[in-house]
Amino acid sequence: MVNETVTELISRIGDGDDDAMGALMPVVYEELRRMASSQLRRESNATLGTTALVHEAFLKLVDHKALGFDCRAHFFGAAARAMRQVLVDHARKRLSQKRGEGQRPDSLEMLNLEGRSVPAEVASEELISLDEALDRLEALDPRRARVVECRFFAGLSVEETAHTLGISERTVKRDWRGARAWLYKELYDQG
Repeated sequence: MVNETVTELISRIGDGDDDAMGALMPVVYEELRRMASSQLRRESNATLGTTALVHEAFLKLVDHKALGFDCRAHFFGAAARAMRQVLVDHARKRLSQKRGEGQRPDSLEMLNLEGRSVPAEVASEELISLDEALDRLEALDPRRARVVECRFFAGLSVEETAHTLGISERTVKRDWRGARAWLYKELYDQG
């Protein structure tokens, strides 16, 4: 029933019903909190809380409601992208406060793709570098970039990612492996 309600509300949003976006938030709130919590567990010194991340991402979705969501999966895919944008914006702000005017760091630590905790400054640097590399990957292979957004930024499982993107679980696994290898090479093979 929840899936039907989400799909119905998304349809109403697409039809221009301004009240539907407000009605959608309580229905999807717990799923968005789970996604945000999964992402924030990666940072040991996170200054952005789960609730703040959910609310900021939802505000981005409301601001872009003209995009029109086709279904529940499309909505959660857009939520993953919104969380990515919020986290990257937050990381840039945190670095600019620490370094003055947001100067780029000279080097990076190991990319946090495996869920380990790192200091906030390193995590911010990594997140910004990952975002830039992900933009380059998107130009080459948009589907792999979406897989990274769903798996890394939204914390979706293989099954949830497959459903969100409308692809098989096997394709998600293959794209996830390939995207991680490409990102690692892009970020760390400087020689």
